[in-house]
Amino acid sequence: MGRRAALAALVGAGFAGHAAGVGATASVAAAAAAGPVIAGTAATATGAGPRPPASLLGDEIRRLPTSRKALALTFNAAWDDTGVDTVLAELRRRKMPATFFPTGEFAEAEPAAVRAMADAGHGLGNHSHSHPYFDDLSTAERADEVRAADAAIRKASGTEPLPFFRFPYSSTTPDSIADVNALGYAAIEFSADTNGYLGPEGGMSVDRAVERAVDAFAPGAIIQMHVGSRAGGAVLDAEALPLIIDAALTDGYEVIDLRQFLEAAAGIR
Repeated sequence: MGRRAALAALVGAGFAGHAAGVGATASVAAAAAAGPVIAGTAATATGAGPRPPASLLGDEIRRLPTSRKALALTFNAAWDDTGVDTVLAELRRRKMPATFFPTGEFAEAEPAAVRAMADAGHGLGNHSHSHPYFDDLSTAERADEVRAADAAIRKASGTEPLPFFRFPYSSTTPDSIADVNALGYAAIEFSADTNGYLGPEGGMSVDRAVERAVDAFAPGAIIQMHVGSRAGGAVLDAEALPLIIDAALTDGYEVIDLRQFLEAAAGIR
């Protein structure tokens, strides 16, 4: 079944049928990767533990380096935590991995939510501390944002964040990517954002969020969603998640953990 046909069938069937007919799932990686050692240069940022391979450095990553029918689910957390419980429950039910990118301010305001993400076995990336445009910052200011977020996420989660950074607003420049790489982070962006965070007030619906995700399905696709809504109220991505997973599995995709790409020696083909 093609992705458009799968989408139509799944959305038409409604949420009641999500669990039926979906037998294949992907498991979360066995162990969380160690987070980065915050430092000023690439040479001093390569401490013990897995690090991003060279293939993930030097540019923003919008598709993972794999030819397999595999994709990754990611969630930003910068506003409210309204959808966290629903998202985590669905991932747990499906035994599916995801990577969460909280801001430092979110971790400080909603530590229980960040702890729940970590306790569920999911990786935690870094989405800056205060969600500024990084192209407006100096190298030192960028480092301060990354360090502050790292400290807040560590404190809230009780775990070490992954060496993955996602730029606020997905606004990247060669200089800002180089600065983030120098701190030991790969710049993990996305193939498509569902735009569910805009909510009904922003002209979005569950169906449209699912369609945006499905249209981006390709080997190595990175799907970006959010655990909250910019305008408050309904969290469309939490409602869309079961349909997105169903469509991926129906279309023959495996949902994989970004942490697999920290194992540079093993690689993924």
